[in-house]
Amino acid sequence: MPIHLPTQNRREFLATVGVGILTFSTASFGAENTIEEDLVYLLNDTHIGEKHPENSPIPTHLRQIVSELVERPRKPATVLINGDLALKDGQPGDYRHFAKLIEPLQKAKINLHLTLGNHDHREVFYEVMQEQRPQEPVVESRHIAVVQTRFANFFLLDSLQKTMVTQGTLGDVQLKWLAEALDQNADRPAIIVSHHNPRLGGDPLHFPGGLIDSQPLWDVLQPRKQVKAYIHGHIHHRSLAKHGGIHIINTPATSYVGNPETSTTGWTTARLSPNGVKLTTHTNNTEHLWNDAVDQLEWRS
Repeated sequence: MPIHLPTQNRREFLATVGVGILTFSTASFGAENTIEEDLVYLLNDTHIGEKHPENSPIPTHLRQIVSELVERPRKPATVLINGDLALKDGQPGDYRHFAKLIEPLQKAKINLHLTLGNHDHREVFYEVMQEQRPQEPVVESRHIAVVQTRFANFFLLDSLQKTMVTQGTLGDVQLKWLAEALDQNADRPAIIVSHHNPRLGGDPLHFPGGLIDSQPLWDVLQPRKQVKAYIHGHIHHRSLAKHGGIHIINTPATSYVGNPETSTTGWTTARLSPNGVKLTTHTNNTEHLWNDAVDQLEWRS
């Protein structure tokens, strides 16, 4: 469920009719020299815990990324942190610690959007960050939005089924909303962002904790040719796949990995163009073979 932390001075809020779409535009107003409109930062699986010591790896990894972002002379169009913000089951102290770690991004007026994963707890999160509770959610019990950037619209979905339940689900109501929202925002490539992996295409197929209604989702996405990619976390690994012409982008976790012999922690930058995206993986361990690895993806026609 996306939680949006806006920077008022350079974001336009758009109220729409019809299906009800909460839309955020990253258009810069008189700030073209300070924002890279084609650049998006992708993070996921921060797993911040209340009792993590300041110098322990998990908060240090996130702190490193935040510092790198804040120190950039030009800011990205937006930053997306895609779920599992909290360590295990979304305790209040977890979110207080997380809020402290991302505070420099807000002070630097960097556009930031968050989603929740299966280790988060929606109501506890809102209790800690009360100002982020939506007054009128466009889909009941889901908080979803469209984030507009220069070269793509990002559709942030809510795949959280229940805290500590590994599988995710979108549900019929959210899928109906998505179909209508895609039809109303067909002016540029669409990129879907959700915490859980689809059980379709490539290695994610073999991870049983993914999205239960993957095929119904693809039934919505595949016929709509503006849909180019689906971004997820959840697996704590890095991989690329494709299903029905749509890229499936699995980005590395910032917190920890299941198999340190093959994976490491980090984040991803996406540099968008009209015809595709250049993905660059950045790792906390700069000696890892993933560090600075580049994947150039072309959009389907």
